[in-house]
Amino acid sequence: MNYLFQRRVVYTLGLMLALCLAAAPTFAQKTAHRAKDATRHSAAAAEVFNEIMTSSDNAIPRELVDKAQAIAVFPGVVKAAFIVGGREGKGVISRRTDGGWSAPAFFNLAGGSVGVQIGANKTDYVLLIMNEKGLNKLLGDKLELGGEVGVAAGPVGREASAATDAQLSAEILTYSRSKGAFIGAALKGTAITPDNDLNEAFYGINAREVLNGGVNNTPVAVVIYPKTLSRY
Repeated sequence: MNYLFQRRVVYTLGLMLALCLAAAPTFAQKTAHRAKDATRHSAAAAEVFNEIMTSSDNAIPRELVDKAQAIAVFPGVVKAAFIVGGREGKGVISRRTDGGWSAPAFFNLAGGSVGVQIGANKTDYVLLIMNEKGLNKLLGDKLELGGEVGVAAGPVGREASAATDAQLSAEILTYSRSKGAFIGAALKGTAITPDNDLNEAFYGINAREVLNGGVNNTPVAVVIYPKTLSRY
């Protein structure tokens, strides 16, 4: 009796394991899914940046793009609020290198706000990391805008001459586009963190390593973003 019981237990456990393995996605399926995520984020960021830079009167001044040490684009960040508000989205960041722009590293953007507010929309954000201090903070585990890093709403227009001293001395200049309007944006209290689940699934290394030159040849699937930055 005991022997039959043991056999039934072993059979049942084996059957359960087989069903779990059959239902679980394969490693190849997971890799293909993450590659699609990487391609989608890079293409969306490239599209947003290109649309903003070809705007007739509200583009980011090219003088500032020329000076930026890294450029981040977070397309379609969801902003929702009911008394307490928040924003959350995903995007990419490339760093300027001697040979152009690095492969894009994947990051998350999140933040909150409190006040009388209600509603939801989607907003595109562009951040110019202007100097080594901002870049070094970006390469940490978490970058909180407005703390130790100076953040300012970036100027728009074809010339940077309208920029104030505060803007020109900031480590990071921030912009937003919502419902067609593109303006400098105040993003204090917003946190940027590396999406290393995606970075490691796609590249095999983390965001810091990607931005420090760990990818010698940018994969075709995501090259559209650094190529778009190089145009401007």
